[in-house]
Amino acid sequence: MQRRYVTVDVFTDRAFGGNPLAVVLDAGGLSTAQMQAIALEFNYSETTFVLPPRDSAHDAHVRIFTVRSEIPFAGHPNVGTAYVLASRAAEPPPRLTFEEGAGLVPVEILTDGGKVVGAELTAPRLLRRLTQIPVEQAAACISLEASDIRCNRHPPHIVSVGLPFLAVEVASREALRRAKPNAEAFARTFPVDDSDAVYFYTREVPGTEQPCDLQARMFHPGSSGLTEDPATGSATVAAAALLAELDAGSDGEVKLRIGQGVDMGRPSLLLTRVRKENGKAVSAHVGGGCVLMMEGTFRLHGEG
Repeated sequence: MQRRYVTVDVFTDRAFGGNPLAVVLDAGGLSTAQMQAIALEFNYSETTFVLPPRDSAHDAHVRIFTVRSEIPFAGHPNVGTAYVLASRAAEPPPRLTFEEGAGLVPVEILTDGGKVVGAELTAPRLLRRLTQIPVEQAAACISLEASDIRCNRHPPHIVSVGLPFLAVEVASREALRRAKPNAEAFARTFPVDDSDAVYFYTREVPGTEQPCDLQARMFHPGSSGLTEDPATGSATVAAAALLAELDAGSDGEVKLRIGQGVDMGRPSLLLTRVRKENGKAVSAHVGGGCVLMMEGTFRLHGEG
C-alpha cells in the first residue's frame, strides 16, 4: 500500500525556517510500533499520523510521535497538520478539530487572499503549575549560573497546557545565546511531572533581531542525546498562559510574539494570545505560518 506524506516547515514564512514536520496522511492500519519506526526514520522532532475520527463530529484522529515515544499533544504538529489538511481541501475550512491523547484540539485556519498560510491551535487543557525546580539545578541543565536566571516573575517551574515543560526565564539575550544542554544535570533533574525538557526565554530582545516580545530556546532528548528544538508550540503556549496569569493587568486578551530557533539558524515566530477572566487563563492559543516543503509516498515491507 502506498502511503502519502507531506513535510512542512512550521512557524515560519520561508523555506528552511521554523520547525520541520512530517505528516503521514494514510495512517490507517499502521501499528503503534510501525508509527514509531516511521517517526524515527523521518527523524524530525515530531511526525503526525492522520486517522479517521472516532466521532464524526470531528475532523481527524491525530497521533503524534517524537523519535522516542508517542506524546498526547504538541504545538507545531497541530499547526502543521491542520495547514496540510486545509491546503488539500477543495474549500479550506475555517476550523478543524483533532482528537488527541490530551483531548480535543481545535485549530483555526489562517488564510491570506483565500490561500491557506498557517493555523492557530487552542490548547486542550487549562494551565497547570506543577513542580518548582531549584534555581541552581535549572541553571545547570542549560550550562548557566544561578545568577543568569531571573526569578522576579516566577521561579523555574514545570507548566503544562497539555504537555509539561520546565519554564525558565534567563536574565539576558547573551545568556540565552550562551546556553548549552548539560546531560548530567538533565539526568539529575528529569523526568519530573512527565517532563523531560527545558524551555527558557528572555525579555531582553535586541532591536537588531526579528520583532518580538520574547526570545526563547528549548532543549530536549532526541534520537542521539540532547538536542534543540527550533519552534515549540506546546511549551510556548504554556509559558504564555503562565505569563498572562502573572500579569497584574486587567482581564481580556494578552498577546505575545515569541521568537525561537534564531541561534540555530532556523528562525521561527510564534504568535500567542491568552484570554483571561478573573485573573486566570481560560483559553490559550498559539499560531503561525507554514511552508510546504516535500510530498511523497512510501510502502512498508510486507504491505500490499
